[in-house]
Amino acid sequence: MDDNRFAELTYYLNQSDNLADNLHRAELLGLGGRNIRVAPGAIVRVREPDRLGRNLFIGLYTYLNGDITIGDNTLIGPHCSLTAGHHRFDPVTGWFSARSHGDDAIAIGPGCWLASSVTVTAGVHIGRGCLICANAVVTKDVPDYAIMAGVPARPIGRIDPRTGEYLWHTHREETP
Repeated sequence: MDDNRFAELTYYLNQSDNLADNLHRAELLGLGGRNIRVAPGAIVRVREPDRLGRNLFIGLYTYLNGDITIGDNTLIGPHCSLTAGHHRFDPVTGWFSARSHGDDAIAIGPGCWLASSVTVTAGVHIGRGCLICANAVVTKDVPDYAIMAGVPARPIGRIDPRTGEYLWHTHREETP
């Protein structure tokens, strides 16, 4: 490959963040025809691509790996990580296996927004219409219309599904 071709390929894979190229990247990954947009640097290694919904955005440098289902109309921000597998410590060798041992499926409901740098761990199910705030680490299931933040993620509010209004928890309220 000559230097010009290498530069073009590098630009396309890592910098060309626009609608046409994002749709084309999805098509190259076998996700075309459903208005799925894949930003530069994203890695999509899902077991069953047909379980990714319509009208999705998968952000810059996001990593999806394993048994993952994502509902329609979901936004996944940049630098997110959704991994459905595990590595097991081997006491004989004294290190973790290089291969995943069984998958615990991840499911993201329709209409969700996972902001920048969200991590979703194996086995987690996120309900419909949820907002997962930047840098949250989701380790447990999330109910519909929840607003989650923190490490580990905890509920800080909810979304009124009729109005779209954010309803923030106060310090005195019990969170669900």
